Amino acid sequence: MTSIPNPKRKILNLLFPWLDALAITTWGILMLQYWLTGKLYLLIHPNFFGLVIVCGIALLMIGLLKMQEVWRQRRRAITANVQHLNLFPPGWGSALLLAVAILGLMVTPRVFASDTALQLGVTDLLSSGRVQPQSFRPSIRPEERSLVDWARTLNVYPEPDSYTGQKAKVQGFVIHPPDIGEEYIFLARFVLTCCAADAYPVGLPVKLTENQKRYPPDTWLEVEGEMTTETLAGKRNLTIAANSIKEIPQPRNPYSY
Repeated sequence: MTSIPNPKRKILNLLFPWLDALAITTWGILMLQYWLTGKLYLLIHPNFFGLVIVCGIALLMIGLLKMQEVWRQRRRAITANVQHLNLFPPGWGSALLLAVAILGLMVTPRVFASDTALQLGVTDLLSSGRVQPQSFRPSIRPEERSLVDWARTLNVYPEPDSYTGQKAKVQGFVIHPPDIGEEYIFLARFVLTCCAADAYPVGLPVKLTENQKRYPPDTWLEVEGEMTTETLAGKRNLTIAANSIKEIPQPRNPYSY
């Protein structure tokens, strides 16, 4: 009695040999697409972009060569009239890798925002010592310092009164810590040392005037003003007394280094 081939098994026999090649190729495409669209800025330090690009190109080439190999073996199998030939063992792991890569092409990584900063305790960062003192640049003009530069400066010399009256012009996103008054907001940025997994926020409180509105959390602002010392949550903190506040779009690269 002649056995009738199972249609589902026939489809799987045709599909499985291509899974490894498709998974490798798609991961190569994913890496290059993240680089070309700027999504890599949301995941890793720019120092590692070159490695990702090289890996993406290598995976793409390997995947295409593997597809070519599968196609040649399929043609030889058809010529030899061999049915249901398993060129490679079933690879559910490759199917999972392919599914993850496709998901990565469809979903944009989420930028860290105020809720994450509050969970990490942004208001304690100026005295935490997490910023690297070797990056401190003493010769930089105060109005040219970024939020990270100010944090590094304070890490070297933490007395806030030493900076009273100095000009400031910084950019960051808004945080509303629960333990500061309504006349203040917190301006912050995340710092990446390697990748998004080790990101941490740094920032400065901003004192608003009566005519300045309290922007919602995660709004990106450019703040200009002068440095002063304010007591917030029982601690003396270097604070920007804002002279002007301008809403800006989120930068293409929202992190600092």
